[in-house]
Amino acid sequence: MALSPPWVFPELDAGAAGAARARQDTLTKPRGSLGALEDLAVALAGIQGGPPASRPAAAVLFAADHPVARHGVSAYPAEVTAAMVANFVRGGAASSVLCRHLGVELRVVDVGVAHPYERAGGAGARLRRDPVADDPIGDLRVEDALSEDVYERALRAGAAEIDALEGDTRVVLLGEMGIGNTTAASAMASLLLGLAPEDVVGAGTGVSGDALSRKVEVVRDATRRVQAASSAFRADPRRVVLAVGGKEIAALVGAMARAIERRMAVLVDGFIVSTAALALVRMDARARAGMLFAHRSAERGHAHVLAALEARPLLDLGMRLGEASAALAALPLLDAACALHAGMATFASASVPDRAPPGTP
Repeated sequence: MALSPPWVFPELDAGAAGAARARQDTLTKPRGSLGALEDLAVALAGIQGGPPASRPAAAVLFAADHPVARHGVSAYPAEVTAAMVANFVRGGAASSVLCRHLGVELRVVDVGVAHPYERAGGAGARLRRDPVADDPIGDLRVEDALSEDVYERALRAGAAEIDALEGDTRVVLLGEMGIGNTTAASAMASLLLGLAPEDVVGAGTGVSGDALSRKVEVVRDATRRVQAASSAFRADPRRVVLAVGGKEIAALVGAMARAIERRMAVLVDGFIVSTAALALVRMDARARAGMLFAHRSAERGHAHVLAALEARPLLDLGMRLGEASAALAALPLLDAACALHAGMATFASASVPDRAPPGTP
């Protein structure tokens, strides 16, 4: 895999998508009556290059800390990132529970957790600490978050985790964990979309009042710094990730790119993963075809990011947890779409009369 554009993204398989649409039109139902479930089956077929499949699926979470957390942008201390990694492993986090319930493997990759954590004590997730975790990261308010080398290494960490999946994996659910990363994603969205910080900064872990105002000012400082350094920042999404992103966000970009290259459908989670998706699509528009979007987050900036990606999310449940929780909540819809597509009888096989052609007396 190339670590920088151009990636080798396949085109949607028009033949597979067409065959899926044709089958939908022969099933024992009025055409189009299953709505988005029909569209999901067709989209999966086009992405995967064959009959649509929602399984095997794997959930991959990237975890990292952000020095910007020192400015009080989160309702929780930075140590929570490490504690949550341990919670994933023990099986007590929301994504752990949903993975167990759905029979999905959960893989957690530490690409920059700053505090120690307990690595034993359960089988809730497969944990890997990538060497990039030991590389430095800057406070995005006053300096670039990532150097060129660290950015490339984080991309590589994301791609490597996709390559470690079983070869028959059909759907990848991507998530993240990192105190301060809604601040990073808000700064990215502000720069990529040309929006004011107050239009994209949301509650994140639950900040409000003065704390929310402080978060807006931190993002404003970061975006002004980048704008002062380069007038062409919006045309350079790679520069945006370097300047105000984070190691887990860069790893998400690398993971998405590699999954799409391998014709795995990417089920995008919430605000942070969607912002990484936006950066990737701005680097190479062909990546957009390999993405499905799980939900519309309650996070303020997410609607703007989804609109820029022309995304139609499957769910709108007021969620804003991250850690692939909404992607996991949406996976049963993919299961249903594929089960209906494969299992329903056709009009011919069930000897059910189809609708009469137009103009038939």
